[in-house]
Amino acid sequence: MILRIDFDSEVPIYIQIKNQVIEGIARGEIERDEELPSVRALAEDIGVNMHTVNKAYNILKDEGYIKIDRRKGAMISLGLNNSMDKFKEDLNESLYYYMAQCFNRGIDKDEIKAYIDKVFLDFKKEGVK
Repeated sequence: MILRIDFDSEVPIYIQIKNQVIEGIARGEIERDEELPSVRALAEDIGVNMHTVNKAYNILKDEGYIKIDRRKGAMISLGLNNSMDKFKEDLNESLYYYMAQCFNRGIDKDEIKAYIDKVFLDFKKEGVK
């Protein structure tokens, strides 16, 4: 698993880790039951505090992307159905915010739909092996 961390970004590192794991799953780069690096190993590899990686892993666990086993470590589980209602609620809030930004910047609905279609197809193509 290769993570690209931008230390100059305003996005917190734990969020960058979380987002890249989720994108890696969507692209098919990380598969179900695959073991993730240990908290210590990943922290050393990218040069961050172990608490940062631990925070990312705990969020991934809470969102249903991974399970944490004391013997095996963190593994992709994709138990996403357990958190679907919460996800949809969060999605609605985020979309509402981004749509307000698009509206304020004069981006029309067709342009937004075209971008969503492009991103969806990017993941669909990359996720197929």
